[in-house]
Amino acid sequence: MMEPETRSSLDPGIQLLLFFCDGGFTVSVRAVADGDCSETGLKTAVKTERDVSGWSSERLRQLLLRLRVEGPEGVCQVTDINKLDGEASINNRKGKLIFFYEWQLGASWQGTSSSGVKYRGTLKVSNLSDENELDDLDISVSLCEDQPSTPLLDLMRRTGTEEVRAVLGKYIQQLKSEFTQGMILPTANAPKPPQCEEKKNQIKTSKTQISSTPRHCFNPAPSPTGVHIPTCSFKLKETFQTSADELYRTFIDQEFVQVFTRSVAAVDGRHGGRFQLLDGNISGEFTELMPEQRIGMRWRFRTWPSKHYATIRLDLEGRGDETELRMECQGVPVGEEDSTREGWTRFYFQAIKQTFGY
Repeated sequence: MMEPETRSSLDPGIQLLLFFCDGGFTVSVRAVADGDCSETGLKTAVKTERDVSGWSSERLRQLLLRLRVEGPEGVCQVTDINKLDGEASINNRKGKLIFFYEWQLGASWQGTSSSGVKYRGTLKVSNLSDENELDDLDISVSLCEDQPSTPLLDLMRRTGTEEVRAVLGKYIQQLKSEFTQGMILPTANAPKPPQCEEKKNQIKTSKTQISSTPRHCFNPAPSPTGVHIPTCSFKLKETFQTSADELYRTFIDQEFVQVFTRSVAAVDGRHGGRFQLLDGNISGEFTELMPEQRIGMRWRFRTWPSKHYATIRLDLEGRGDETELRMECQGVPVGEEDSTREGWTRFYFQAIKQTFGY
């Protein structure tokens, strides 16, 4: 993560911070009183962009390779994708998502006539873009130069092109549904959940838009006694391309957690504060909080024996533009070690990296 670049040519009392990271950037505008950099009278306009070209490329390939059409003439199917040039991204501005995509596609197809003779051809789409409707797509189908004329070409031009439109429409639909929940962030005018206590608005400048929404209320914490069962422990280590402060807040801030888990979460980021995420499958409470250094928690999975919690400690060590995280987990029920280890790796570490570019 790079340091913010400050530009204040717009107005002496306005400071514009640009944060650049892999796959996107954030713009934060804040008021500056009398040349002082203290953050007062906050007015923010946050724009978060996420590059989804890799996911799009793989998804387009998978969908097109499933394309198959049949008719009295025979059967045709796509056999290879030889061109996938383009990009796709999602932009969040003031809680509104804007999808950008532009692709040029090329594929090979093979047809087998009703008499068993095989033919080869090509398929091209030159203008798959957010600016074009599906009906306006330029889809061309042809036979390879060394292939004789065959009714299969008419089958591909007639039925195959419609199947291509349907497949590309499915890609667009999945693009919007796959990333919508993880990209729509809280805004200042969003409905607020029930409050445990009123908190003053605080300024947070980050790669993502963070609101001052009060924490969720929790039921009384369970008894720390728990139940006695055979347990085991394990350790993990991961490196993140961000500061220790940023990584620390990613784990304890409700809005950050909701973004990387792509689901509603309740997180009270204070000592003794409780959390619940991933549709209630994960719950616990914070037992130790040392900003930029350490996070301790009692943590459990829903299917574990009632009132049984593991003890987790996350130690953060900042190393310039990156942070090493060392995790120690104790008290995991015997037989649950592999799934717990995999869960932390996938739903915490990998999810954080993929979401924020860390």
